[in-house]
This record gives sequence, structure tokens and C-alpha cells, in this order.
Amino acid sequence: MSEPAIAAISTPHAPGGIGIIRISGENALEIADRIFEPVSGGDLSKSKGYRAYFGSVNAGGKKLDDAVCLVYKAPHSYTGEDVAEINCHGGLYVTQQVLRAALDAGARPAEAGEFTKRAFLNGKIDLAQSESVMALISASGQKAANAALNTLDGKLSEKIEKCTEKITGVCASLGAWVDYPDDIIEEITPEEMEEAFESAKKDLEDIVSRYDSGKALTQGVDTVIIGRPNVGKSAVMNMLTGYDRSIVTDIAGTTRDVVEEKITVGDIVLNVADTAGIRQTDDKVENIGVERAVKRLERAELIISVFDSSEPLTDEDREIMRLCKGKKSLALLNKSDLESVLEEKDIAEYFETCVTVSAKTHSGEKELENALRSMLCSREFDSESACLTGERQRSCCLKAIEHLDLALNALRSGMTYDAVNVCADCAVDALLELTGKRASAAVVDEVFSRFCVGK
Repeated sequence: MSEPAIAAISTPHAPGGIGIIRISGENALEIADRIFEPVSGGDLSKSKGYRAYFGSVNAGGKKLDDAVCLVYKAPHSYTGEDVAEINCHGGLYVTQQVLRAALDAGARPAEAGEFTKRAFLNGKIDLAQSESVMALISASGQKAANAALNTLDGKLSEKIEKCTEKITGVCASLGAWVDYPDDIIEEITPEEMEEAFESAKKDLEDIVSRYDSGKALTQGVDTVIIGRPNVGKSAVMNMLTGYDRSIVTDIAGTTRDVVEEKITVGDIVLNVADTAGIRQTDDKVENIGVERAVKRLERAELIISVFDSSEPLTDEDREIMRLCKGKKSLALLNKSDLESVLEEKDIAEYFETCVTVSAKTHSGEKELENALRSMLCSREFDSESACLTGERQRSCCLKAIEHLDLALNALRSGMTYDAVNVCADCAVDALLELTGKRASAAVVDEVFSRFCVGK
């Protein structure tokens, strides 16, 4: 029995010029026929597809809105199924009423990401391409959008497929040799196996390295702004966001909790947390904020530590320097608009780089952007190459690399070919999981659970 048609609003849940209600499934056009009446007459279910019809949406004998219905016939649609997209006026009430009419006519509410999941299950796109859809939607800059679009176009899948073919070529030869030892089969040489494994491993390592260097552009970097009270952390946060996100006063301890914001510096995406000033305090509420600040520092991917350049270092400053040493951290010498008594050399050994700024006058912003680009390797990122779009894909590549290393070690240490074959098979499994050709139902469900409803 076929899956019932699904329906959802595919435009943002906010007032707009247009609202789109998407219906997909074997009986999608029959459902659309029940609620949409073209001015030209006729049945949508008899349409050849790739047609737009002007008419009205009706429910319970009452006209809901004028609308345009786009018809796509299987398999030439986004989901690979028959699809009707009703384009009505974009008021919240109107779109909800049209969706309700579709549900009353026989559709069921779509789950998160179910349209794209059906596209995957119907062979329109693979799992890696599916994930790039959400990456494209959430892209915060041109390079991030380019990287997601290239993955959606299949560049990553093609690269992974070539790596898989290199390994499976060896596995096929080894499998034949192991299964039919008495037959005359041309044996693959250790040198040929090593060359294939090393080549696939290098390609995968290149893909992983591009993900790491491009994460600041495509995923965003978990960043914490840290410092003692009144050094200007909240002012720095406001400078980065471009508006008054955090409260700025001369009173120490104003920020008592973690203030979070996703911001873009140039084309770099930072998931920033402005924290309470780190100091010893008897205030119970402020002390909770200080403890949270230290915890965020410990797990942050990037630390921006703020110092007041108009004052000498304090014990709190030195404690923060100690906490930052050995981590990916940047020191901001703030308040450059005042006379400076703190020099870069006083703190440089604890940080990867130091930048002098004035959060008040916004001087030093460009220098800060350049420092972040250099620290996060975003200059090296090529968005036109095959790119990973998430940690799941990276994990699959790393597992494949790990098993290729085991295969190479087994080969070089003189272990039996069946041991080498087992390791190589595991590498192939990891790559097939990446593209979804051998992914478990749990993995597939987890991928699409992160999608928005309507996509």
C-alpha cells in the first residue's frame, strides 16, 4: 500500500506576499482537486504536469482565497511523487486555512523534513545531498551557500563514490582470491593494494581538512567572549552584532548570565556567547554566572578574551590568561581610545594572536576580522570543491580513514588477505553510510529530524 499524501506550509510562518502549501503523494492531485478550482475548468489529476493553474481555494462550499496551483507529475518532481503546490496570499490565517482544507481533504501533516526524506527514499538525491538542503537554507554567506549548493549538485557524492570504487576494487579481488583459492585468479599485488588504499585515504583527508578550514564559513564556530568585569565584553558583543544585544554599564557585574547570538564577521559565522565577568564575588547570582562563564570557556572552540588596555593587569586577568593558554584563543586589547598602559607583549605568550580595538569607536574591526580569518583557516577554504556539510559526514570520513589505516597496517605487517579485506570492507561501509546507500533507518531518521516542517 502506498504512502498517503502529506501536506505542509513550505514558506516561513510569518506574514508575507505569498504562502505555499505543498502536497505530495500518490493521491496529491486528487486532494488538490477537492479544494482547488481552476478558472479554466478541468481536473488537476489529468494535468500533464509542469503547469500552473489560476483559480480559487475552497472549503466547505466557501472560497478561502484566489491562488495559483503548480502541478508536478511523478517522477519529475522534488519528491519523485505527484506534487501540487498551492500559492495563496501569505497571511498567517489564510495559509493555515488552506493547509487545513488539504488535511480535511485527505492529506496528513508532513513531519519535519519529510518532503526531502521522500526525495531521498525515491532516489532523487542521496543522504549527503539531502543534508546540503538544510545547509543551503541556513547559509549565512556566499561561500557557505556555494559549498552547500555544490554538495546538492553531487560534487561530494561523486568524490566519495570514486574513493569507494578504489577500495571496492581491491575488496573484489581479495574476495575472489579468498572464496576461490583453488581457481586460477590473477592475484592483486600488495603494491597495488597499498596504492589504492593510500590514494583513497589521501582524498578523504583532503575532504576532511576542507571541512575543518571552512567550518567558520559553513557551520559557525562556538565562540565565547571572556574577561573580568568592566573590560568591555558586552561592548565587544554589541560591536560584533552591530546593535545593542548586551547591556553596557560602568557597574561591575552587569552581565550575570550567558547572552548568545549567531553573528557574521565578514563571511565568518560565530556562535557567540557573552559571559559574566570572571572574578571572586560574594553575590550568589553573579557567582552562578561566573561558573557558567568558566564552563563555556572550557568547551568553546574559540575564545575571545577581552582586556582593558587602559589599566594594568589584575589577578583576574592573569587567571583568565592561564585558562586560555593552549587553547584556540584571541586577546582583544579593548579601549584603544584611551591612553594605553597595557602592551601586547604582556599577554602575547598566552594567546594565538592579539588585536587592539575600541568597542566604543569600532576601531580595529577590520584587524579583528583578518585575525579571525587567519586563526580559523577560512582563507584556505575552497567552496567550489567537494565539501562536507556536517559532523555526521565528517565522522563517516574519519571512520573510513581509520579502517584504511588498519588495512594498510595489516598489509604491511604480513597479515592474511582476509584480515586486510575485513578492514577495507569496514572503510567501504563508512562511506556508504555517508551517502545513505547503507545507512540504518535510525541514521536516516536522525538526519531528517533536524529539518524544518515543509522541507
